[in-house]
Amino acid sequence: MTTSTFKIIGMHCASCVTLNERSLKRVPGVIEASVNYGMQQATVKYDEQKASEHLLHKAVTKNGYQVATGHEHMHQSDVEASKRRALASLVLAAPVLLMAMIPLPAIMLSGRSLWLMLQALIGSVVILWFGWEFHRGMIQELRNRAPGMDTLISLGTLAALLFSWWLLIQGKTSAYFETGAVITSFILLGRWLEAKSRGQAGAAIEKLLQLGAKQARVQVNGAWCDVSIDEVKVGDRLLVKPGEKIPVDGMIEKGEAAVDESMLTGESIPSTKHMGDTVFAATLNTNSAIEVKATGVGTDTMLAHIVKMVGDAQMQKAPIQKLADRISGIFVPIVLAISGITLIAWMLTGHGFAASVIPAVAILVVACPCALGLATPTAIMVGTGLGAQRGILIKNGEALERARRIDVVVFDKTGTLTEGKPQVTDVVPSAGVTQDDVVKLAANLEMLSEHPLATAIVKAAQAKQWLAQAVTDFSAVTGRGVRGKIGGETVLVGSPSFLQEQQVSLEPVQERIAQLQHDAKTVMVVVRNQAMLGLIAVADTAKADAKAAVQRLKSEGLDVSMMTGDNEQTAKAIAAQLGIEHVIAHVMPDRKANEVKKLQASGKKVAFVGDGINDAPALAQSDLGIAMGTGTDIAIEAGHVVLVQGNPLKVVEALRLARRTFGIIRQNLFWAFIYNVITIPVAGLGLLSPIIASGAMALSSVSVVSNSLRIKKAKGLL
Repeated sequence: MTTSTFKIIGMHCASCVTLNERSLKRVPGVIEASVNYGMQQATVKYDEQKASEHLLHKAVTKNGYQVATGHEHMHQSDVEASKRRALASLVLAAPVLLMAMIPLPAIMLSGRSLWLMLQALIGSVVILWFGWEFHRGMIQELRNRAPGMDTLISLGTLAALLFSWWLLIQGKTSAYFETGAVITSFILLGRWLEAKSRGQAGAAIEKLLQLGAKQARVQVNGAWCDVSIDEVKVGDRLLVKPGEKIPVDGMIEKGEAAVDESMLTGESIPSTKHMGDTVFAATLNTNSAIEVKATGVGTDTMLAHIVKMVGDAQMQKAPIQKLADRISGIFVPIVLAISGITLIAWMLTGHGFAASVIPAVAILVVACPCALGLATPTAIMVGTGLGAQRGILIKNGEALERARRIDVVVFDKTGTLTEGKPQVTDVVPSAGVTQDDVVKLAANLEMLSEHPLATAIVKAAQAKQWLAQAVTDFSAVTGRGVRGKIGGETVLVGSPSFLQEQQVSLEPVQERIAQLQHDAKTVMVVVRNQAMLGLIAVADTAKADAKAAVQRLKSEGLDVSMMTGDNEQTAKAIAAQLGIEHVIAHVMPDRKANEVKKLQASGKKVAFVGDGINDAPALAQSDLGIAMGTGTDIAIEAGHVVLVQGNPLKVVEALRLARRTFGIIRQNLFWAFIYNVITIPVAGLGLLSPIIASGAMALSSVSVVSNSLRIKKAKGLL
């Protein structure tokens, strides 16, 4: 099983999408085929034993379209070509229109009007030459029994042209050459504006692709050499100077620097990176040189993953788009029938053929399935692109649709609402002892332990310019404490119960210990020669923005819950700090998904926010899984939305972005539907000339794309 993605050149409406999807699905071995009009791209999943890329491309090209893979298809050149065709046709159509509208002196040649003959000559060039893409498209659509937008335009302009030639041959002094010429020019103009707007809608991925560095400074035989980014391999050592982009994902092996990660996280404040920290491709080193060991290059960088994820999201169709596509598929045959009925109805009511053909042509020209086809994909392109720029990766259009219905947001605790790393929060020294003395003495022993609480104490000591002392006779009691000798003195660090077993009196600090434990902090006692020196409290602290995130979600009418495998006392202490009333504690990994199911069974739409392997089932079960990008790969894979930075406030931003994007989709679909409902009857009643109808049709598509671009100007996401 494999997936192929390629550009399709020449699609102009939703009917083109239907035609190409139908052709691709007919290829033996194709399991699934999706064509995105907004991106002008096809994604096909197929069995490589039965199908091939050659057969897929052939299925598209036989419909009259072209195929481009990789970077062959340059959007900008398409826009420029559309611009040239549109402007050239307008230059020629303008005199045809003027000759038809302005009273001119009668000049006859062989019994026919000179002005009308000039209109016929120039108008035919515009309709047949510049409008050839419509006529060619009609031929292909009719050959495939799938009439689309090109069929409507071609029939309308050719009807006006042939009828006008008939009037000219009959010796009439007026005809409708300007109608076909101006319709062709207006529609070409509309396609140029639409292509230009589509390029803006899809600009996010292009910007992301341009962010990466083009060269890297790699160590070769002890010397630094500038090489192309394509030559860098995993394990290479790179030098990154101040003001340079980091070329690849890697780990700092020498130096420290403030790194601007705004292109990944949306956070404008640079993050300080030390030895051993991970840095990402395309982020900016702002202040000092660092040496980095490459751990991810090419398609394995975080930037490459983001680009792929955004591209995949833009290709996938939301359920509401599939409905619009089905409507577009039957739209053209219905319009053709209405146009034919209108022609017959006008003739039966006593109007001549000349008068009857105008409203029939107007109906063909004004009808626009393009707006329906563009309504959803352009909004999704802009919404997912903006999200990527702000560190919010939305995997598909369905996630946007789900997000607007969320009632409850359930947070995992550790690593999601909290830092996920224990930190020293309190140091309580005995009389005559300083806090620094307590922490540094404990760190001498804890540096020999691998327990997370030991790591927290060592980090606290390192922040106090600690110099380690030699330890002898070291021993550890798993989960209880450690002992050893420093300078001949016996030192113990451990839990209150462990120290009581060692006959150490804790009577003076029992109340303080109880208070710290009530606040969900782990207390360790530091003792030297059986004399208590002080207490050290360690806890997994709440993230800086966690409380603000909970408050904002509540202010928007959402219920907020917290789920954790921790004991109830610890869970409730953290929840109280953050303002969360509903806590589900003692939840084993396999039960998290069941707890989500219980909420769903009560009629709630649930968003689950998590970061660990144990969160993956709940992320998959929830209506909207939001994975912290700082978490495990399994959690990220299971989520519908990924927050690159792991900031809880981004949950609020993601939900607001989803609601805004879906709101724009509904506006687009409403406009596209109402436009056709109003203009088709008006044209049929003869109240809309074909020229005005063509202008309205062109503007309808442009207005939908322009409305989608308003998402970029979204205010108040946070």
